[in-house]
Amino acid sequence: MASTFRDAIVETVGKGIGVIAALNRRRMVETDHPFLNGVHRPMEQELTLENLMVEGTIPAALDGSYMRTGPNPYASDPAGYHWFTGDGMVHAIRLKGGQALAYRNRWVRSKAVEGQGGPQAAPGPRRGPADTVNTNVASVAGRPMVMVEAGSYPVALDHELGGQEYSNFGGTLDRSFSAHPHLDPLTGENHAITYDAMNPKELRHVVVNAQGRVTRELAIPVINGPSVHDCALTARYVLVFDLPVTFSMKALLGGFRFPYRWNREHHARVGLLPRSGTADEIIWCEIDPVYLFHVANAYDRADGSVVVDVCPYETMFDGDTKGPSGKSLGLERWIIDPAARRVERATLDPTPQEFPRPDERFFGQPYRYAWSVALPTSEVAEFLGATSLIAHDFVTGTRTERDFGPGRLPGEFVFVPRSADAPEGDGWLMGLVIDVAADTTDLVILDAGDITAPAVATVHLPHRIPPGFHGNWIAA
Repeated sequence: MASTFRDAIVETVGKGIGVIAALNRRRMVETDHPFLNGVHRPMEQELTLENLMVEGTIPAALDGSYMRTGPNPYASDPAGYHWFTGDGMVHAIRLKGGQALAYRNRWVRSKAVEGQGGPQAAPGPRRGPADTVNTNVASVAGRPMVMVEAGSYPVALDHELGGQEYSNFGGTLDRSFSAHPHLDPLTGENHAITYDAMNPKELRHVVVNAQGRVTRELAIPVINGPSVHDCALTARYVLVFDLPVTFSMKALLGGFRFPYRWNREHHARVGLLPRSGTADEIIWCEIDPVYLFHVANAYDRADGSVVVDVCPYETMFDGDTKGPSGKSLGLERWIIDPAARRVERATLDPTPQEFPRPDERFFGQPYRYAWSVALPTSEVAEFLGATSLIAHDFVTGTRTERDFGPGRLPGEFVFVPRSADAPEGDGWLMGLVIDVAADTTDLVILDAGDITAPAVATVHLPHRIPPGFHGNWIAA
């Protein structure tokens, strides 16, 4: 969920560090890297498959593409490799008129991929030598974009995954962007908390307006170079998660391509930044030392407190890990009291889980539903392995679970409303499910109101799409 940091950092602090890192990397022996083998084995070619086989009936209202991205190294080198640093690949399944018209996959046209003998690099501005983009693909200001945190500009493309172009939003973005900008459905703005591998003393609050122009880049002073993957919005605040995963010079010198580690000396805190306020106005609230990748949603309460629902971990990257590693604490609700500067934590569901998604039309507002993917009950080297999708109803306090069956691994599922004005939760869920034994993948479309019912439609793909990070429905 971050780009290749090494080149950017070496460019800043000196080539001598790069020499030491390269020497130490050559000493690493790795024959069965969990994120380069098995279910994570990279695809080796770009495909275009038309007239896909469909079981069930694709809703006629669905006109657009389900897009998903993740790491897919063009030339695998296990020495020092981390799941978060692989070359980006985007997958798209085009749906229209009740049909699955085509599947495509394309590497993100980075200079890094071109330098390994891959396709010619896409045009557009770069922020230094690190241009790997591999974490999220979503519509930003009406245009599909692939995104990453900590360095590179995003990459714009079309529904055929062509026309790739690195973008700094028409020259209005000065620094790095985020893998997780969040659309405020009430204003049309995208908000993000960004960080830069080259500047460990600063985070930034970035706002992109509905016309695709950056209107705000507020610097937020920090220490130790924290890794901030996600943020949250309410009507009043942007939430800043300054948690104890920080830049590690020791890891960088040791040859690891992802130089971020659990830092026991870094104080965990959550910041409430007034949406148009200054860094001095942030209300910082200390919290127990945990880490989180993803937020389900957040909102203001009438008593002045803030609610945010998250999937935290007891620790993360505590040691020389090759991917995410840490005990999942399930789904929690944090209630933040800005007057007392206190965070109260409550467990909503102790089941290990990740990738929580709401009905995005209610982001930043009181909401009822969220959907997440189960994780294994004990840590496994390849991170994934559970076979269930979980639906949460926060009004009734109930949860529903759909098991896809033995050896069928779901990724993140996204909610698609039945219509723009449909009630919350009235629509479909869609996501990719890998059949490990068959080495194939299905795009599964479910009725969000009853995830245990037979699938509305299943689009069958004759190959395995490696587990990635984030996918979204992007309407035509």
